Amino acid sequence: MTLDRLLTPLVAAGALLLAAGAASAQTKSVVTFAASHFAEVGRGDRLRAWVEKFNKENPDIEVKPITIPFSSFATTIFTQMGGGGGPDIIRFDLPEFYAAVAARSVLPWDGFITDADYKFTSADKYMFVGGKRYGVAFDTANYAMVFNAALVPGGKAPASFDDFLAAAKAATKDGNYGFAFRATMAERGGMWYDLTNFVYGFGGRWSKPDGTPTFNSPEVIAGIAAYKQVYDAGVTPKGTDAATYRRMFWEGKIAMEIDNGGVATILTSEGKAYPIGAAHSPFPHREQGMILAPATINANTKAKDAAVKFLRWALQPQQQQELQTLLGAANVATVVPRTAAELDAMPWLKVYDAQTPYSVPALPQGLETKAPEIQQIVVAQVLKVLQGGMAPKAAMDEAQRLVTTRVLGQ
Repeated sequence: MTLDRLLTPLVAAGALLLAAGAASAQTKSVVTFAASHFAEVGRGDRLRAWVEKFNKENPDIEVKPITIPFSSFATTIFTQMGGGGGPDIIRFDLPEFYAAVAARSVLPWDGFITDADYKFTSADKYMFVGGKRYGVAFDTANYAMVFNAALVPGGKAPASFDDFLAAAKAATKDGNYGFAFRATMAERGGMWYDLTNFVYGFGGRWSKPDGTPTFNSPEVIAGIAAYKQVYDAGVTPKGTDAATYRRMFWEGKIAMEIDNGGVATILTSEGKAYPIGAAHSPFPHREQGMILAPATINANTKAKDAAVKFLRWALQPQQQQELQTLLGAANVATVVPRTAAELDAMPWLKVYDAQTPYSVPALPQGLETKAPEIQQIVVAQVLKVLQGGMAPKAAMDEAQRLVTTRVLGQ
C-alpha cells in the first residue's frame, strides 16, 4: 500500500473533526451583557466570575460581559441601539430604562418568565409599563440614615425631625459637622435624590400616578421647607460635593447623612476607625427614594432565546443569593435573606433591607421620560429658596407653572 493511500483516511478523519469543531463553534450562541458594574474595581471581577459560572453550566451559550464606564454608559448604549445594534442584555439605570421602553428599544417579556414562579421584591412593580413587563430588577439600593455614634449625642439615632436637628446642631463643633447633603447646581442629579428623600419623608410626591404634576402640593412644600431648615441651621459643610463629605464622614468629621446602601458599604470599608450605625430617616413618613436598575433585553438582539435562558438562570435562588452577596448592600430581583456572615460584617444591612417596602423611585411618576428637564427646573427653584431667600411655596408654585407650561406644553 502506498503512503498516499495510508494518509488519505487520516486526512479525511482530520477534516471531519475540523468540520465538527466548526459546526460546534457555529451552534454556540453568544450573548453580550452590558452593565456599568463590570467597569468597577473588585465588584466587576466578582460579577464576571458569576457570569462565567453560567457559561460553564451551559456549553451551548457564552455570555460575554461588556465593559462601559458609568460616565459614558447611557450615551454609548443608546447610540449603538439607534444604529440597530447594541448588547443583547443591558442593565439600565431607571431613567434610561423608561426612555428605552418609550423608544421601543427593549423587548416586552411576554412569555419569557412566569411571575408566580418567583418571590419578587416590592420593587418589581416598577418593571411594568402599560401593563407589560420590560425587565427585572438586577439591583436596587435603598436609602436610610447612617451615623457616627461617637459624634451623635447619646450615641443613638434621632427618632424625629426635631431631635435630628437638635443632634445635628450639637454635633457641629470643633471642625465637625452634624449633617451633609448636596445643595449646588453642579450636583443637580445628586441634589435631586437628596431633595426627594425630604419630600417623600414629609408625605409628598412629585406627581400623581397619571403624571399630573404636584410640585406645589402642601406635602412637597413641607419637604422643601425642612430642607431649607437644615441648610439654614449651619450644620452642613456648604458647597462641598458628595465625594468630599463622604470622605469627611469616614474620617470622623460628619455625624450623620442620608445615603444609599452602596455608599454605606464604602463608608464601612474606608472608615474602619469609625463604625457606622443606621436607622430609617428621621422624617414623619418612612418612604424614601430608591436606586433601581433593571436588566432588559435589547429589541435588536439576534440571541433572544439564549438571553432569556441566562436571565432565567440568574433568577434562580442560588444565583440570586450569590449576586446579592457580591453586590453588597443592594437587593436583587427576588427576596433573598442575608447570610449570617453578611450581617456579622455589616449589621446595618438589616436597616436598609427593612426599608425595601417603603422605597419609591425618585422619578416623577408618569413623567419619567421628562425627568431631566423637570430636575433642572425644580433644583433651580429650590436653590432660590436656599440661597435667595425665596419662600418655599412661591418657589414651588413657580416650579409647577414651569413644568406645566414648558415641559408639558399645557
